[in-house]
Amino acid sequence: MEEFLNERLAKVVVRPDGTLFEGLRAINEGRCGIAFVCDAAGRVVGTVADGDIRRALLAGKTLDSHCLKSTMRSDFVAVDESASRVEVLDLMRAREIAQVPVLDAERHLIGLHLMRELIGNGERRNWALILAGGKGTRLRPLTETTPKPMVTVAGRPILERLVLHLVGWGVRRIFLSVNHLANVIESHFGDGARFGCRIEYLREDVPLGTGGPLSLLPNTPGEPLLVMNGDLVTQASVGRLLDFHACGRYCATVGVRPYAVDIPFGVAEVHDGGLEHLREKPTIQMLVNAGIYVLGPEVLALVPRNQEFPITELFTQLRAQGCRLGAFLIEDEWADIGRTDELRKARGAV
Repeated sequence: MEEFLNERLAKVVVRPDGTLFEGLRAINEGRCGIAFVCDAAGRVVGTVADGDIRRALLAGKTLDSHCLKSTMRSDFVAVDESASRVEVLDLMRAREIAQVPVLDAERHLIGLHLMRELIGNGERRNWALILAGGKGTRLRPLTETTPKPMVTVAGRPILERLVLHLVGWGVRRIFLSVNHLANVIESHFGDGARFGCRIEYLREDVPLGTGGPLSLLPNTPGEPLLVMNGDLVTQASVGRLLDFHACGRYCATVGVRPYAVDIPFGVAEVHDGGLEHLREKPTIQMLVNAGIYVLGPEVLALVPRNQEFPITELFTQLRAQGCRLGAFLIEDEWADIGRTDELRKARGAV
């Protein structure tokens, strides 16, 4: 992802002594509506937009004038990596801007939030499949009468949140795989029209796991398929995920999430009976499967029909065949409410 991000950001960077033409070219090629003026140390010192260049031209400058430093705006708004999607959107609306750069402690440009990406931009041809057939045994007795994806967070079913999130990103054709209490889900969503999309149901006669429902799709999609677990509360950037998958030319991509595990005991590292190191209750950092995937249409033929099949097995088979696989870092809000403690956290945080 870093390579993709750097390639994208490199197009919108100009120098203070650059010409108005160079600024205009960066705005055009970056397709972000803005360029960032960086000094010799790579620190962002200002921004330039179409309107700034237009005003400079009206003031008598030419496209060959080396005047980006005097043309730029130095009072621009920026955030750091910790800013959430909701915080950035609130900032954009308050300041009436469509772009917010992400800067590190040294003011280097490390990311860029765009309004069109945060709220979606037009209709995408990608389909989405939400896995909503699980029994939710870990949430009993709550799920005895309510399907796990229909459990509410802040007054709205989790599955409805996911559907609206996808619609906001331009995904208009959504499949829901259903089994346990399927009628509750189908009666709530219907054909999807009131949610701004087309919803179709893949009915599992027997539980098919996380990969088996792929075999129930009516036909092969023409674009990469987005697959999501139905028990997620997330603001994951669907647009960036799909762009990452396409840019990397991956056969399949999995969303990953940082996760820390606190070991409640001291950990001994032993070799041939000798103690190498003793660590006191360490915290282990790792990347875990976030339950969000993008699958190329060509890989769906590997899924057996009407039998339980974990989606992780699909990735194992693809790796064995030498296929190119991607891992996209989910940095936005994310919670898996499959366990009671996680559900409590989500209900308290939203």
